[in-house]
Amino acid sequence: MAFCDSQQSQLTKVVVIGAGIVGVSTALWLQRLGLEVILIDQEEPGEGTSFGNAGVLAASSVTPVTAPKMIRKLPRYLFNPNFPLFLIWRYFPTVLPFIIRYLLNANDSDTRRITNGLTLIVRDSLQQHIDLAKGTQAEKWLQQSPYIYAYQSRAHFNEDQYVWSLRREAGFVPEEIEGADVREFIPHFSKKIKCLAVLEDHGFILNPGSYVKDLATTFIASGGKFIKSRVTNLAIEKDRIHAVDTECGRINCSQAVITAGVWSKFLTSKLNLKIPMESERGYHVVYKSPSCQPSHPIMIASGKFVMTPMAMGLRCAGVIEFGGLTAPPAKRCLAFINQQVKSVIPGFSWQDKTEWLGHRPAPCDSLPFIGEIRNSGIFVGFGHHHIGLTSGPKTGRILARLIANESVPINLEPFEPLRFSK
Repeated sequence: MAFCDSQQSQLTKVVVIGAGIVGVSTALWLQRLGLEVILIDQEEPGEGTSFGNAGVLAASSVTPVTAPKMIRKLPRYLFNPNFPLFLIWRYFPTVLPFIIRYLLNANDSDTRRITNGLTLIVRDSLQQHIDLAKGTQAEKWLQQSPYIYAYQSRAHFNEDQYVWSLRREAGFVPEEIEGADVREFIPHFSKKIKCLAVLEDHGFILNPGSYVKDLATTFIASGGKFIKSRVTNLAIEKDRIHAVDTECGRINCSQAVITAGVWSKFLTSKLNLKIPMESERGYHVVYKSPSCQPSHPIMIASGKFVMTPMAMGLRCAGVIEFGGLTAPPAKRCLAFINQQVKSVIPGFSWQDKTEWLGHRPAPCDSLPFIGEIRNSGIFVGFGHHHIGLTSGPKTGRILARLIANESVPINLEPFEPLRFSK
């Protein structure tokens, strides 16, 4: 799939840096618009966060983590071993300025502003994935389904009413299920779960890594090129991009797109951009050959993690940990997921399991960066926080239309790449 040619000299219309869901989607949509595209990543397509997410096309994920009153609750969260928020304390001095800016958005006005922005790029996510994958070998991984939020009681559900009010305003009205009807949806789950909020018109991916790889294969089979190499620099003359430098050599281009997730900061720093973004470390555990599993993705509200039935087994993903890019996986985070799963499904067993740590690109205002930088021919599409898989196809479609000088049907102001550099 990969090639590395240090003598490559042909003028390439667009170079896309990063082969996760956003980068591969961008490359495919550009190709469908008739542009010549080279896709570059230091790993194979579909690795990183695009591999290890919960797999949910979470169209209803329109609200940020930083809801009102979070500042008051944060100390209790950090020191509560039964809450999925963790901090590697030696990293605290480094991350503290980011956390302060992050928490400044924990108010009603900013929460509504962020929600309005997120709604623009996630509410039609299922259709966007259908449009992207239709007719490709990736289509087999795409499943339409409801998305279920599971609560221990009506009272616990009511505690989330602020968030649900924002979801309702965005058009997501749940079916509320209580009593004996709960068991029809989750027959193997603990009877401690007594209230469900069910949202239709969602979906999930049976194997996120293979899904992105198959999309990349479609791109290559249609004439696109993939280079497995690390990008080292962006060559700019007279404020315009003219080449991308890699460890394999220089690639001439007229436009470039940065879609490298949390690692995008390395390249944007060369453009003197201020990007207040941190790695929000997330974990998953895949239980292979499980004794039981749900038919649809379920968000367990008490543990803030998602259980998704996948081709390789039951994937349970969640946890927020701030600790940078280099620290090894924390056993306490993986233990938290294991503990939560056992509490939700009594007697749960499996034949084998795999564990994973990845890096969600988390901007301090929970909104991604999408658009062109200073008429430079350099476009960006990163910082999608918890909604990378969900909104990747739409972000790619937006970037392709911008590059092809076609109109974009949404307001991109919330995603302005220079919003922290003014």
